[in-house]
Order: sequence, then C-alpha cells, then structure tokens
Amino acid sequence: MNKLTDQLIFEVSRPGRRAYSLPTNDVETVSLEGIVPTHLIRQKAAELPEVSELQLMRHYTNLSNKNFGLETGFYPLGSCTMKYNPKVNEDIARYSGFANIHPLQSPETTQGALELLYDLQEYLKAVSGMDAVSLQPAAGAQGEWTALLLFKQYHEQNGDGQTRRKILIPDSAHGTNPATAAICGFEIVEIKSNEDGTVSVDALKEVVGPDTAGMMMTNPNTLGLFEQNIKQIAEIVHEAGGLMYCDGANSNAILGLSQPSTMGFDAVHFNLHKTFSTPHGGGGPGSGPVAVKEFLRPYLPVPHIEKEDDKYVLNSNYPQTIGRVKGYFGNFGVNVRAYAYIRSMGPDGLRQVSEDAILNANYLKARLEPYYDTPYPQVCKHEFVLSGTRQKKLGANTKDMAKRLLDYGFYAPTVYFPLIVAEALMIEPTETEAKETLDAFADAMIEIAQTAEENPALLNEAPHSTPVKRLDETTAARKPIVKFER
Repeated sequence: MNKLTDQLIFEVSRPGRRAYSLPTNDVETVSLEGIVPTHLIRQKAAELPEVSELQLMRHYTNLSNKNFGLETGFYPLGSCTMKYNPKVNEDIARYSGFANIHPLQSPETTQGALELLYDLQEYLKAVSGMDAVSLQPAAGAQGEWTALLLFKQYHEQNGDGQTRRKILIPDSAHGTNPATAAICGFEIVEIKSNEDGTVSVDALKEVVGPDTAGMMMTNPNTLGLFEQNIKQIAEIVHEAGGLMYCDGANSNAILGLSQPSTMGFDAVHFNLHKTFSTPHGGGGPGSGPVAVKEFLRPYLPVPHIEKEDDKYVLNSNYPQTIGRVKGYFGNFGVNVRAYAYIRSMGPDGLRQVSEDAILNANYLKARLEPYYDTPYPQVCKHEFVLSGTRQKKLGANTKDMAKRLLDYGFYAPTVYFPLIVAEALMIEPTETEAKETLDAFADAMIEIAQTAEENPALLNEAPHSTPVKRLDETTAARKPIVKFER
C-alpha cells in the first residue's frame, strides 16, 4: 500500500500551500452587511485543504483509479444496461452549437437544436411504433410518472377518474413501478407470476375490473423473459377499460425485433441513458422520453416540438395537457448523444444491438447453468437470473460471491433482485462485450462456485484485494461517518 496515494486530502494539507496563483484583487470590496443576513455571513475562512496543484492533481487522479467503470472492466449489472458508450457521441454533444446555447433563447435562434429534438422524437416513434413523443422527462422513473399522469388525465377526461384507482403490477416488476404508482395516488395490485416467470393470466383475470386504471409491465420482464401472452394480457386490461404501460428499461432486448405498440401498450418510456448510449450512474444524467398512442397525445407535457412548413416551433396550445413535467426538454446533452447513436447505428445496427445482447446473455447462461441453480431455464432475452441457493447451503451466500467477484476485477451483477428469486444473481452482459470478456467472467464465476464447495470461508471474507475490505454494512447504514475528523 502506498501511504501517499491512500491519504485523505486533509492529511496532505499544509498551511500556506496553494494550487493557484492570482494577481492582487483590484476590484472594490463590498460589505455584505445589510445585504445578507448576519448569521449567513462567514466570520472566518472555510477550512479547506491547502495543497499544491500537483498534490491536487495526484489526489483526484488516485481517486479516479480506485473507481470502477465501463472503461475499467466488465459491468454486468442486470436490469440496468451498462453498455459502452462510443466517444464520438461525447464529441458531438460538445459541439459549440449544442453546448453553448441557452434554453431561454428564442426558437428562431435554436432551429438546429429543435430539428435534432424533433428528429429524435420521430426516431423514437419508429422504434416504439407509437404516434407521439415527449422528450421532457429527465429519467426513467420520471418517464413512468409522466405516463401514469397521462393515464390519470385520460380517465378524468372520460369521467371515471375517481373510480379507476388501481394499477396492476407484476411481482417481478422494477421497484420504481409501484413507487411511481403510489406517488400518483393509485392503489397497487400485485399480479403473481407463473412458474415459468411470466405474468399469470389467471391471476390477472381475478383482479382486473372497472376500478382498473392501467397495468405497468416490462417486456422482456425483469427475469429477462419475453412475456409471450402479452397480447392477451393487453386485451384483458383494455376490455376492462384500463390502459397498458410499458417500462422501457429493457428495450435493449427488442430494438428492431418487436415494438411496444404491437404488443398492445398505450405508452412506453425509454431510458436514453441505457438503451441509446449515454453514460449513467452516480445519479445522472438521465433521460426518459415517453411515447404514446394517438389518443393520449392531447395530454402530453407542453410545449410540443412541432414542425410547421420549414420551421420548428414550440406549441403549448393543448388545453388538456398535464402541464410541464421538467424544465425545458430534460437533459439536452443526453438527447444529443442518443440522436448521434441512433443515426450512426441505423435500423440494421439497432437490430444487431439486440441480437448480440441476446446472444451474449444466452451464451453466459449456458456456461453457468451447470454450476448455479437456474430457476427459469428457458431461452432468455438480454439478461438472465441465477440463484445462489446451492452455494448458500454450503455456507456462502449470494452476497459473498458478489464480493468475491471484485477480487477477479469484475463488477458484481445485481443481487437479491428480483425478489421472487431466492439468492438472485441478475446478469446482463449487453452487446458491447467480446467473447473473451464473457469467458473470463464465466471462468471467475465457475471458480467461485468451486470455492463455495471447497472453502466457503474464503468467500465469507471477500473481497481480499480491494482498497477497502468488506464493511460492517449494518453499522455503516445506521451510524455513517461522513466527515473527516482531525
């Protein structure tokens, strides 16, 4: 361990050191007295670290080397599509014409940006098979929320907003689905899955009725399985007067292969920061556009980006709209990256994205099936779920195995989710990984399974080679230490 690279920046700090040198201030100093409340005026300088520029650069460079990211290694985070993002998209998002405009500029001065956004809407319409798109939602969960607000407005306009209070959600759903429905004021009804991991049509028929506002589903679902009864499910919900919402988080599996509109959905959101290649994690940035059928168009957030003759305009003349859900149009830079990705891939390239993601997932699954329990052995789509119940009986649980993966240089997959699978390991390799990477990951997983049989205590204490060893997670959660004490 290198003592210098493991020190906190406050430990490196020495009085009088500076990372910058500025000329003497020749601007008149203005007193804040009478302008800012006294209790908000600092009485002494902030206790910031005092280091040289070189020390500062080494500090942050060393910190970055401790981080794990897609450029560092394999990131098989199930249900989150952590794929490689082509750097050309980053360059395009930084073009001065995109990076230096302001959202409050007149539309006449931002025609290029509006054209890009308009075309992006058209591309998402083509991918989804829907009729209208709003780019405002700034994240997947906000896209869900927006879609349910559209459902709510639709029912209220039809006069049954007070009676249709229930949203049906499969027990394998993403956690944001019930949370979104609850925030919108709906009651949540859980639909049980069949033994094969898909939604039970019989369970659906028992609860659907005149109080059903809609159903939220992901297809393929969180288990990585395609809901083969999706058209029948949609018909049942529609016959009861409810609407169908598609959580588009797993769209990486269906690009060019199937469309939410064909499946019977009335609305879908896309995670541009997952499916369409924008770096995400650490809280953002995100983008969750919503695509809808024509009958929901009047309720979309305003303003709409529309084309009139040869100009692009912002139209707010939609009296039944749910209003604005986000300032301006979400995270514009994310939209630019997604536009660049779609244009560079084209329809054939997008289809290959899904075909390769499906191939990679099924290859990994086939290699690992002999060593882990497989609750759903059928062919999967872009991801699959294993169970560590076999290893847990030997003394090493799923968390132990996930921690051990860090010693092999791999980020751990999603664990203990979905909740309907005991000791779950959800793995999504995406389309951007080479066979050699998949084989190295499979070899590591196989060695871990063998270690569970021969020496489970080694897994109980993992990781062994990371800068920070396993923490007392209960104490860390209940008594976090969030500041440096001298």
